[in-house]
Amino acid sequence: MNERKTVAVVTGASRGAGRGIAIALGSHGCTVYVTGRSQKAGDAPLPGTIYETADAVTKAGGEGIPVRVDHGNDSEIKALFSQVKQEQGQLDILVNNAFAAHDEMTTSGTFWEKPLELVDMWKVGLRGAYTASYYAAPILAEQQHGLIAFTSAAGARHYVFGPTYGVHKAGLDKMAADMAVDFRDYNVACLSIWMGALMTERMQTMKESEPEKYGYLKEENMETPGFTGHLIWAAYNDPDLMDLSGKTVIGAELALKYGVTDKDGRQPPSYRDRFGVSPVEQHPFIIR
Repeated sequence: MNERKTVAVVTGASRGAGRGIAIALGSHGCTVYVTGRSQKAGDAPLPGTIYETADAVTKAGGEGIPVRVDHGNDSEIKALFSQVKQEQGQLDILVNNAFAAHDEMTTSGTFWEKPLELVDMWKVGLRGAYTASYYAAPILAEQQHGLIAFTSAAGARHYVFGPTYGVHKAGLDKMAADMAVDFRDYNVACLSIWMGALMTERMQTMKESEPEKYGYLKEENMETPGFTGHLIWAAYNDPDLMDLSGKTVIGAELALKYGVTDKDGRQPPSYRDRFGVSPVEQHPFIIR
């Protein structure tokens, strides 16, 4: 009998955090559905496609399966999970990472001086995460097992780039908390993870374009895109995973809990330690 493989879906995995997380899960032998819109060079300003990531997942030791999905389109998200159910008969990990970042998001100025279109990131970042969780939920609930992880950041608790970014991150934290309540009797965990500053293609471009603004971001204090993927794998395999369900955690602190290090054995610093910023603790009072 073949050993049961862990099946994961990582959204927004053409590049950046999603790509790193997908490859990390692949290194642990997972079958990973890699989603995103980029299929060929030129589909996005930054390099990376779903096919390149899927190939890297396979080379890392897993099985990468690319699926072109616009996470602003509910029907395409629904079709994705129908495909996963049909092909695998299971789903173990969903990583809600897709995020429609606009270049103008990081420019200086008040929110009303920036394009109104910045609010579109909520459609992919929030509605897309909700919709993916919605269609993943019946699979996870039926098998009485699984993890939904949200890739969030400390911008949920302090000003970063303006209200569109902050609401997106705070919304993910709250989504994990409230979905955990509904999943409680199904042994399915929901966890929001604050990632630190990531060494991604986008971040490198930002640092090069505004070195004074981002000069404080030193490589020794940053995380590789794959770091969070190894944390998700460690959490998924934690027999006490349900104790974390509904919480927002700082990735660097979760790493200490599980003994996970980043590239070259580095231990990224906690946002709490560096800046005094910490996640909100969800109040246990429930109204149904």
